[in-house]
Amino acid sequence: MTAKVFHNLLSQTEILVVPGAADAMSARIVEDVGFSAVYASGAGIANVQFALPDIGLLTMTEMIEPIRRIVEAVNIPVIADADTGYGNAVNVTRTTQVYEDAGVAAMQIEDQVTPKKCGHFNGKEVISTEEMIQKIHAAVKARKEMLIIARTDSIATHGMEEAIHRANLYARAGADIIFVEAPTQKEQIAELPKRIKAPLLFNMTEGAKTPIISHDELHEMGYRIVIHPNLAMRVAARAMQSALAVLQKARSSELLIPSMLEWNERQRLVRLPEWETLDNELSRFEIADSR
Repeated sequence: MTAKVFHNLLSQTEILVVPGAADAMSARIVEDVGFSAVYASGAGIANVQFALPDIGLLTMTEMIEPIRRIVEAVNIPVIADADTGYGNAVNVTRTTQVYEDAGVAAMQIEDQVTPKKCGHFNGKEVISTEEMIQKIHAAVKARKEMLIIARTDSIATHGMEEAIHRANLYARAGADIIFVEAPTQKEQIAELPKRIKAPLLFNMTEGAKTPIISHDELHEMGYRIVIHPNLAMRVAARAMQSALAVLQKARSSELLIPSMLEWNERQRLVRLPEWETLDNELSRFEIADSR
């Protein structure tokens, strides 16, 4: 069902803005604020759930549990990062089945070698075009309704022309959406939608290799989706650093109260009132004595 919803979102005229989440509570806030989809970030999950860098250290099993919690926490489609598919084309088959069983609406796989690196790190390497096409075929064959996003990191390794060539091959192989990672110039960003015959996803990783482009400008260029994979996580981490520094220095939490999520708002977000209503209903339930 969520895959169909996500497909309908792509058919709308406006660009789809998708913030990232690394845990269920963050995903719930993305939905609560009013966004139509959420991105389960591989880098975010590695950073938040494991305090590890985004260099391919997590297994598929370690990734799918936080992703499943994110899916269960929201009623909007979840785009989920699957890194390189966790192996070859046969492994991608299994990954696709597991991600779709978890309720993911769209799964992203990339053409980096294993272990991969964050798309904005130096020293990336990519697999052959033929191997990536095999992975895309495997994902398309294994999925039921879930959309497949194919990412290429080849701008950094082979240049713009190779990235465009790969992107079009990946689309012809069956990928529903194309993601060209880490263009470094605005001219490149503008050129990609003109030369790639598929819906394009743009990754806005603030402060990294790609320049900041507004949503309106990306829409005018022809992009269909823009993700902000770790914006919320990074803002929250900075807020935690600041709050804990105040706590350590002031030796009291009183100064931090205006910066906190209010008590009742916290309970609303985790849907305490709904659970209390259910508890009350169940406590009144009686079975008639047939004796």
